[in-house]
Amino acid sequence: MIRILTAGLAATALAALAACSSSSTSSGQGPVPKPKLVSAAKLSNVTLKVGDQKEGAEARLKAAGLLKNVPYKIQWSTFTSGPPELEAVSAGAIDIGGVGNTPPIFSAAAHAKIVIVSASQDNGAGDTILVPKGSPIHSVTQLKGKTVGVAKGSSAHGNLLLQLKKAGMTPEDIKTSFLAPSDAYAAFTQKRIDAWAVWDPYSAQAQVSAGARILVSGTGVANGLGFNVASRDALADPARNTAIRDYVMRIAKAYKWTCSHPTQWATVYAAQTGLPLKATLLSSERSEDKPVALTSSILKSEQSLTDAFYNAKVIPTKPTFSDYVDHRFDSEIAALS
Repeated sequence: MIRILTAGLAATALAALAACSSSSTSSGQGPVPKPKLVSAAKLSNVTLKVGDQKEGAEARLKAAGLLKNVPYKIQWSTFTSGPPELEAVSAGAIDIGGVGNTPPIFSAAAHAKIVIVSASQDNGAGDTILVPKGSPIHSVTQLKGKTVGVAKGSSAHGNLLLQLKKAGMTPEDIKTSFLAPSDAYAAFTQKRIDAWAVWDPYSAQAQVSAGARILVSGTGVANGLGFNVASRDALADPARNTAIRDYVMRIAKAYKWTCSHPTQWATVYAAQTGLPLKATLLSSERSEDKPVALTSSILKSEQSLTDAFYNAKVIPTKPTFSDYVDHRFDSEIAALS
């Protein structure tokens, strides 16, 4: 396996996306041609460029023993959150990456050249709004006028918007501070923000290491979806499409393995990431991602979230979410579910 950690990758991808997005439209991209699968000999020459985050596709695959005998090379790039990862996908800097439920919406609103190819779902328990230990805030309504940190365009941003709506509030009722997780953690522990909307394993890490308290979780509010998102060019290329098919199925199998082996997964994950075992155990026990096919109910749920962002004037356009979905792997994913 090849590992690449490139600080400038997201910036390069963003510049490329800005250069090309103005000429693209949601309805004008059309479906990506589905090429024939290539032979094992041709597949062995492929290097699949994969985006990853702290929740760890690489760690999950390794824990499940699914990085053995991969018939192509994997070049990993690590991102702090979904939005810059999808900027890299759209720009062709990576071929595929896993993100939460909100980054694809922001990418679609920017007419990015992305395609959603598979999904996973949990109960949303790891998507939280946290407050510091000893905080007098005990309800979402008490956030009025307070500063809430969140990564813009992340799944936590979506959860925050939905929680405000549930409480009869709007984004204008709070002061939003857009921060990457590492910066938000520092601001949270130094009490420079009053609350932090974030996802596991950051939620669990803050609870274990900083004594954070969950104000609300996404259970029953957020849809708990995550997506593997590929570049259009990669899907249209026979060799890379074949590698993506294999990778998507490996990830789906890894999700099933971690659901049935939460303690073993947490132990491996802690060793690979340096996170406290107590935090990875907390995360793995409550965030059971399961592979799911891209059904009409999932697309409807994502369209509702898209509409909510647009109505709150967070995104400039309202894309049709299904325009960015490709169902070529659905039947194989469904067979695993």
